[in-house]
Amino acid sequence: MIAKLTGRLDETGEDWAVIDVNGVGYLVFCSARTLSSLGDVGDTARVFTQMQVSENDMRLLGFAAGEERDWFRLLTGVQGVGSKVALAILSALSTAELREACARVDAASVARANGVGPKLAGRIVNELKDKAGAMPGTAGGGVGGVAVATPVGGASADAVSALENLGFKPGVAAQAVARALDELGDGADEGELIRVALKKAAG
Repeated sequence: MIAKLTGRLDETGEDWAVIDVNGVGYLVFCSARTLSSLGDVGDTARVFTQMQVSENDMRLLGFAAGEERDWFRLLTGVQGVGSKVALAILSALSTAELREACARVDAASVARANGVGPKLAGRIVNELKDKAGAMPGTAGGGVGGVAVATPVGGASADAVSALENLGFKPGVAAQAVARALDELGDGADEGELIRVALKKAAG
């Protein structure tokens, strides 16, 4: 699976970019926030990626930060939220705003996104309200009620991805890694984080 791309920004559109990596152009669909962060055509661009495959479509999604990708995965786990709707939400709200909206069960804020009606917005915040605080890069997932902020990218983001690949839901994986980071400290390497986080997630 393609997890990250670094190359020359070749072309952009309303919701996509082409990144040239050693002569191969990758079409990645992105939120407006990610597109605006990529720079100008010809610049070096880096995106974290997620592959989506369905019966009649296959697409690569690109994200400026691992945190945005984690939220994309969480959003698309909600019934009725496909990749286009998830990217629209991530275009309308920053990950911090989205976390706050879910924590407060603020459907109106989520409904600001194109294509998201009040009913779907309500379903999103209700399903994600208990998971929002455990997302990487946000407060939550601490031990004994103490909030832990998991850094975006680096070993912690890779550890979250590893747990998700083992079948854990994004919110569970993020919370387990946050707890492991709290126990091991910021200098923990990826292997140690995964080992401890697995115990936390399975416990």
